[in-house]
Amino acid sequence: MEQLIPHRLTVLGHPQRLAVFRLLMRRYPDRVPATELAAALDVKPNTLSSYVKALLEAGMVTQERVGTSLRYAAHLEAARETIDYLLNDCCRGRPEICAPAVASPKGEHSMPDRKYNVLFICTGNSARSIFAESILRHMAGDRFEVHSAGTKPQSELNPFAVAVLQQKGHDVSALRAKNIAEFRGPDAPRFDFVFTVCDQAANEECPTWQGQPISAHWGLPDPVKAQGSDAERSLAFQQAYGVLHNRMLGFTALPLDALDRMSLQWAVDDLARLTTTDTPTEGSPS
Repeated sequence: MEQLIPHRLTVLGHPQRLAVFRLLMRRYPDRVPATELAAALDVKPNTLSSYVKALLEAGMVTQERVGTSLRYAAHLEAARETIDYLLNDCCRGRPEICAPAVASPKGEHSMPDRKYNVLFICTGNSARSIFAESILRHMAGDRFEVHSAGTKPQSELNPFAVAVLQQKGHDVSALRAKNIAEFRGPDAPRFDFVFTVCDQAANEECPTWQGQPISAHWGLPDPVKAQGSDAERSLAFQQAYGVLHNRMLGFTALPLDALDRMSLQWAVDDLARLTTTDTPTEGSPS
């Protein structure tokens, strides 16, 4: 291990290899096709291949072939081993030195019965992130202050999304597409959780959020891209709503005050695997 860790750090010391690894971490637990990685990072396929090869040899990513496509995912156990090694080595038996790095998401703001601030991000902020915002607010608005935003927001909400929300009994009067910049100023909420719900937004360089919130990628297909009749397109929106509804059931069942940061991070990562056919159980979403 002592020989492996320096090798991993050397590999990650290359800016472009680090960019590949960071993107895969943002997209976890997805396995991302090589073509999508190359496009997101604006590199040639053969250049990406050399970056990925180095990361594979260091054990920082895993590879899977699906048909003719190679797909990659971050190896979280290797990342944790590397970070644990550094923390244990630098702390030298004095964990208080590194305590801020492993603090709970509540940190200095912990207080009984306070609301947690949650932000859902997608590209257009016209459907999936609006669904997530509406569902969580309706399901547990007494426990969460919920917001959504887009990296390139549309001028208005998608009409199919609005129709689904109205059918489900949501109040849509206050909903609007918002730019992520609205949540970057000095008066913006300090978020406890930040979730991306579309792959394109997760592929973009993530901003640094004050307070280091728990973050996860809850990607799902874009219903806006569905084709066919109005009924077929509406079905795509209904399915997206159903997936997010099930993930919110799992999220609201988590004992947020009882979990440490690492356990909570693993829990919200696991929720990305939930679909409409899965049944989350209280405190155990996977």
